Amino acid sequence: MTKPRLAILGAGPVGLEAALYAARLDLPFAVYDRGGVADNVALWGHVRLFSPFGMNSTPLGRDAVGGDLPDENAYLTGREHRAAYLEPLAAGPLKGKVATKTAVVGVARRGFRKDEGVGDPKRAAAPFVLLLKGEKGERYDEADVVLDCTGTYGHHRWLGPGGLPALGERQAEAHVRYGLDDVLGDHAKLFAEKNVLVVGGGFSAATTVVALAKLAERQPGMWVIWAAKTSRTQPIRRLMNDPLRERDLLAGQANSLATRRDANVEFHHSVSVERVHTDGPDAGFRVEAKVGTKAVVWEVDRVIANIGYTPDVRLCRELQVHQCYASDGPMALAASLLKQGAQDCLQVAGGGPALLKTTEPGYYVLGAKSFGRSSHFLLRAGFEQVRDVFTLITGKADLDLYKKR
Repeated sequence: MTKPRLAILGAGPVGLEAALYAARLDLPFAVYDRGGVADNVALWGHVRLFSPFGMNSTPLGRDAVGGDLPDENAYLTGREHRAAYLEPLAAGPLKGKVATKTAVVGVARRGFRKDEGVGDPKRAAAPFVLLLKGEKGERYDEADVVLDCTGTYGHHRWLGPGGLPALGERQAEAHVRYGLDDVLGDHAKLFAEKNVLVVGGGFSAATTVVALAKLAERQPGMWVIWAAKTSRTQPIRRLMNDPLRERDLLAGQANSLATRRDANVEFHHSVSVERVHTDGPDAGFRVEAKVGTKAVVWEVDRVIANIGYTPDVRLCRELQVHQCYASDGPMALAASLLKQGAQDCLQVAGGGPALLKTTEPGYYVLGAKSFGRSSHFLLRAGFEQVRDVFTLITGKADLDLYKKR
């Protein structure tokens, strides 16, 4: 039988792992990424991962890279992980298979629009067609199977009530910092001696606030306002005997800053941002918000919005994919995650191959994007998905390239 052609969208950790799996199975595949290899990892590369290298790599990948790899118990920064593991994967066993600077504009079925062929086996048999935009212009490619590993980083949420943009936020978007800035390194000059508003109540915001507090120790003219939606006076929920020690250390540091009175940080809970105004780069911001029922105005130099990310569902808008009404993730997996509730990420169960199936046969969402708006995704869950999806693609239920080699 003809081997299925695979299109893998995204050259991040999960996309590269899927490509390596396909290569070992001698399946034809191509990887597309709008930027470079693991570009999103590079954007937060200064941050140290909570989990050790052994959880963020696989036996298959470690065998492929070989050489002097980090210890499996080592805690790496994003940059270190990219340099030691992800880039060697792309340059070694996947060389020539990763099309960088090639954006996937959309995916459809050849000969079928979204509303055509519902339940028709002819639709499932038709190849996928991908509209690609690269440095030499646009083109089409075809595939029999699509693995969407594009992630969520870079598609930020909004500051306003109910997830809407705050008034004026769309006009100010280019000047708001939505990512994880290297506050103590490359971007220190942006924040030194500045008044900074950080919005968010999760670990990204905690990472930013802890870094800003360290910078403020050297720059006493700085002031940090930390605003979170949570009603807790300590913003980060700590787990008893947390097995991820780096995560627990960060939570403790952040909560201490939120409750101390001797640091250059003030914490506000129960915050709803209503309006954001700026006159341009380096012109400062006027932010109107409600703290509980009290209206407040903050005049600051910088705004950092660590408020999470959301899947970009535009890629599959011409496909018949059932997406969750709450998370924007594929429905079967999303229902399982919702049923499990708000557990710790280490306790979330993937659910096996069946939950990876979508209502568009041959189209699968893997990695952080498959978890929709949930923050519980770990790379090891993505690797389990890669293993599971190839049991579906090959029809071999016992296929597992991660078994002890």
